[in-house]
Amino acid sequence: MTAATDTATGSGLVEPGLVEPAQVEAFQRDGAICLRGVFKQWIAPLQRGVEANMTEPGDYGSENTTPGEPGRFFDDYCNWQRIPEFKRFVHDSDAAPIAAEVMGSRTAQFFHDHVLVKEPGTRKQTPWHQDIPYYCVDGRQTVSFWMPLDPVPRETSLRIVKGSHRWDKLVRPVAWLTDADFYQADDDYMDLPDVDAEPGRYEILSWALQPGDAVAFSFHAVHGAAGNPTGERRRAFSHRWLGDDVRFVERRGRTSPPYPGIDQKTGERLRQDWFPVLWPHDGAAAG
Repeated sequence: MTAATDTATGSGLVEPGLVEPAQVEAFQRDGAICLRGVFKQWIAPLQRGVEANMTEPGDYGSENTTPGEPGRFFDDYCNWQRIPEFKRFVHDSDAAPIAAEVMGSRTAQFFHDHVLVKEPGTRKQTPWHQDIPYYCVDGRQTVSFWMPLDPVPRETSLRIVKGSHRWDKLVRPVAWLTDADFYQADDDYMDLPDVDAEPGRYEILSWALQPGDAVAFSFHAVHGAAGNPTGERRRAFSHRWLGDDVRFVERRGRTSPPYPGIDQKTGERLRQDWFPVLWPHDGAAAG
C-alpha cells in the first residue's frame, strides 16, 4: 500500500489493519504517532457504549472535578466485558493486528479499555503523566490508542512529550484528583518535570483529530491534555495492548487498574483468561 500524506501533521494515512513502515519507525523513535481514519466504522457503536458506561458506571468510574469546578470530567475503565459495544470492538475491529504491527510484536494481548469524557466548559486538565508506573505490567512492547468520538481541535487534544518513552527513570504516579503520590519516597521513580514551564526544552506532539482517527502511544510516553473550554463534548475511548516482552510486575504500592485477585508473580505473562491474546487470531504465538 502506498501511504497518502497528511500535510498538516506529516502523518501517513493507513487502511485498517495496515501500518506503513515509516509509521512504525516513527512510533519507535518518538513514542507516539497519529493514525488517520483507522476506526471510522466503530464510532457510532462506541458512542452508544460510552453513553451506557456513563449511565451505569463500573467499579472504577470516577469524577475528576472538585465541587464548584465548571464542567464534568468523567473516566472509567475495565468495562469491555460488560458493555457489548466495547466487547465487539475489542474482538472484531482491526485494533489487535494494528497494535502488533506498531509494537513490532508477534502477538497482541488486550489489557484494558478506558473511557474519558470532558463535557463543554470543563477546565480540569488531564495532568502530565506516564501510564506504565500505574500498571501491573512491565515491558517495552506496549501501545495505547486514544480515539476521539467527537471532533477535537489541537488545543484540546492529547499531548505527548516526544521521546519521553526513552527517559531513564519512570515518572512517579499520582492520583489525578488529589495529586497524592502512589509510591512516596521511592528513588526508583523521578518527579515529573514541569513540562509547561520549559516549553523550549520539550517537543510536544499533538494533532487535531476527527472521529475514526487514533493516537497510538507507548505506555512509557509522558502525556496529558488540556481542559475542554469549547461548547462541544470531548468523548474519547482508549484501548491498551501488550506485546511479546510484557510481563506481570508487582509494584510497591497500589496499581490502577488494581486487578484484585489476579494471582500472578513478577515475570509471568499475563493470564489469558483475563487478558485475551487476540493476534494472531488463534493465539498460537502467545506461548
